[in-house]
Amino acid sequence: MAIAKQYLQYVAGILEKTIETQEDALERAAELVCQSCLAGGRFYVFGSGHSHMIAEELYIRAGGLAYVKAILPPELMLHEMPNKSTWLERLSGYAEAMLKLHKVEEKDTILIVSNSGRNIVPVEMALEAGKIGAKVIALTSMEHSTQTASRHASGKKLYELADVVLDNGAKKGDASFRIEGLDTPTGPTSDAIGIAMAQALIASVIDRLVQNGHRPPVFQSSNVDGADAYNDALFDTYYGYWK
Repeated sequence: MAIAKQYLQYVAGILEKTIETQEDALERAAELVCQSCLAGGRFYVFGSGHSHMIAEELYIRAGGLAYVKAILPPELMLHEMPNKSTWLERLSGYAEAMLKLHKVEEKDTILIVSNSGRNIVPVEMALEAGKIGAKVIALTSMEHSTQTASRHASGKKLYELADVVLDNGAKKGDASFRIEGLDTPTGPTSDAIGIAMAQALIASVIDRLVQNGHRPPVFQSSNVDGADAYNDALFDTYYGYWK
């Protein structure tokens, strides 16, 4: 069997386990987001390093909610310089500043994505969001996080500070697919599974909003004729200056 097919089957196996074990957590997370939206709040999403891709996946996306606001500082992404986000993710005080800049409030919910859940910025973001009164959803690897020490002064890890924990099922170190003749594992899974879980969460939130008699603002693809005017109206309403 070709290696590509083996890897896809490996990911499919993790996804199948996710479907079996994470339904309740996804529903509880969806209820938190739904209540924030109905209360006039926002759904914030954050991730650094490769985890930012999961947060970005939910932001101004075809089929996505206009209630989503992303916290995506470029210095915590990977395109500027190798290891830059790795070191900045270990800085104290950074997350608190980001929450203030983005005006996170008590009525909001925030999804914090961190595979290890051990670094200072995601842990601090959960701590500070909790102090504000916002609800916190963690998307993390429980296998990894429970087998490593926190880098935060509190000794806490992300999953210990969340109202709801979504487990992406990734192995410790994320890359876990083995190729014969190579000592180092390859084939990380956290982003593929994480994006599927994040989109499942959004679908559940939209369904709950509809059931509550609310018409959720959902983006159309900008590559479908006639969608630009529709999406522009959502941009003006939900992403205007200082909104």
